[in-house]
Amino acid sequence: MSGYGYSLFQRVSQTFQSHPMLGKLLIVCAVSGGGLVVFSDASPFKSIYASPVQSGSKKKVVVVGTGWAGTSFLKHLENPSYDVQVVSPRNYFAFTPLLPSVTCGTVEARSVVEPIRSITKKKSYDVNFKEAKCYKIDAENKKVYCQSNQDRNLEGKEEFALDYDYLVVAMGACANTFNTPGVVEHAHFLKEVEDAQRIRQSVIDAFERASLPSVSEEEKKRLLHFVVVGGGPAGVEFAAELHDFVSEDLCKLYPLIKDHVKITLIEAGDHILNMYDKRITTFAEEKFRRDGIDVKTGSMVVKVSDKEISTKERATGEIGNIPYGMVVWSTGIGTRPEIMDFMKQIGQTNRRALATDEWLRVDGCDGVYALGDCATINQRKVMDDISAIFSKADKNKSGTLNLKDFREVIDDILERYPQVKLYLKKKKMRNFAALLKNTQENDQNKPIEINNFKTALAEVDSQMKNLPATAQVADQQGAYLADCFNRMEQCEKYPEGPLRFRESGRHRFHPFRYRHFGQFAPLGGEKTAAQLPYDYVSIGHSTQWLWYSIYASKLVSWRTRMLVVSDWGRRFIFGRDSSRI
Repeated sequence: MSGYGYSLFQRVSQTFQSHPMLGKLLIVCAVSGGGLVVFSDASPFKSIYASPVQSGSKKKVVVVGTGWAGTSFLKHLENPSYDVQVVSPRNYFAFTPLLPSVTCGTVEARSVVEPIRSITKKKSYDVNFKEAKCYKIDAENKKVYCQSNQDRNLEGKEEFALDYDYLVVAMGACANTFNTPGVVEHAHFLKEVEDAQRIRQSVIDAFERASLPSVSEEEKKRLLHFVVVGGGPAGVEFAAELHDFVSEDLCKLYPLIKDHVKITLIEAGDHILNMYDKRITTFAEEKFRRDGIDVKTGSMVVKVSDKEISTKERATGEIGNIPYGMVVWSTGIGTRPEIMDFMKQIGQTNRRALATDEWLRVDGCDGVYALGDCATINQRKVMDDISAIFSKADKNKSGTLNLKDFREVIDDILERYPQVKLYLKKKKMRNFAALLKNTQENDQNKPIEINNFKTALAEVDSQMKNLPATAQVADQQGAYLADCFNRMEQCEKYPEGPLRFRESGRHRFHPFRYRHFGQFAPLGGEKTAAQLPYDYVSIGHSTQWLWYSIYASKLVSWRTRMLVVSDWGRRFIFGRDSSRI
């Protein structure tokens, strides 16, 4: 019996040595009680797509950027008939909504990043990643020129070029300084993980230096004055995180200088969080004032020196100087130089972002797609196609239409021009037919002429709005574009999109449509405000727990989820770490 037991143990041991993944599966099964989570690192299911074709006949796809849009595209791309190359100066994806938490040690930097190679290794096909910076896009010759971002190289900077059939531009954006003097030299930004780490070090440095006996009282006040420029979501969340860090942790560690600490939030507009519901804006301003955060609205920063910020009051024009120890600049996004050069090359000058159509295709470029913060969708106006729409519905070429004629194209109109649906909602009209009937005055059975049709849709284009530059938009765009690539051949044969009003047939795909799932604004003190769909607003401690659960679920892997949740637990029990590392 003992010999049989030893033989069984030996066979099991050999099996685990031959298949190391079984050890991971056993551990996860033991911890989780089994379930689908055991498949997080394995790929037991076969792809539903066709077997990979020979590499020589594969279409070359180059993805530039590993932010929200680029990573979402890579995660959702499943079709193995592409040769995928990824280029980015950073070899990881960063969960940027948690960067304010990284600045104060609530969450560690490595907890919010996931290596790109860890994401792409789970694919059923090879994805080649190159850590380099794309400095030029040649749309005419379909080439991308890149340069290694390794600082130390015995032979200098390595440069190379990549050919592409399809190019996915997802380079993101940089901070918008509005050309304010001194911002680049003296201010901190909050766009990258490295920015958050530098801010954390600067906060600790300010406290340590202010603790030295040789520093005057006036200098201590300056060193411990933290200024945040920009009252948007990122600036407000950072100010709230910093206040919690100071009041809950640093004041206990530096009791002799705690009374010198001051946090100021400067906003050029009339209110902070002005893109949120008024109830959230009012609550945030009142809470910050109760917490001792000085909120200065209606103030524009005109200059930043090494020790002072110059501001101008919008109402009076008065110029004032504010001494500071650290300033964080969070005033929106600007265009990267590489994107500006590309826009000049393709004739898109005087723009802040690459213009694309509703299918994320860059205007005037074959095979080039742009998504995320570096691009904006140029929604087509109804009035530009009004005659073509009327002609498409007028199959008898009579010059007049009735409601029955429109029924065949109404769904296509609503899908192709989303502003029509928004206009109907604003005017509280039940459907498109109600809009047309309004132009018929008393005789609603009278045929509709082209002039009546133009009158009915004249104000529709006023409802057009640009999408916000958020992670939520970029993530959805990446998933949408990957789905289009997955079904490229299928939809080429069987188009599924709306009618082509100026041409024959249909568009290959349904156009991209953004679905808004709400937005959060953490305000410190374990309180968060949320603006959810259907104008529902929630503020308080319960919303903070909703924020915890949603952000944990949105993290890119089980590894990062476990790390972030453990960081939150560590902070609750032991507080934030004040080490300067």
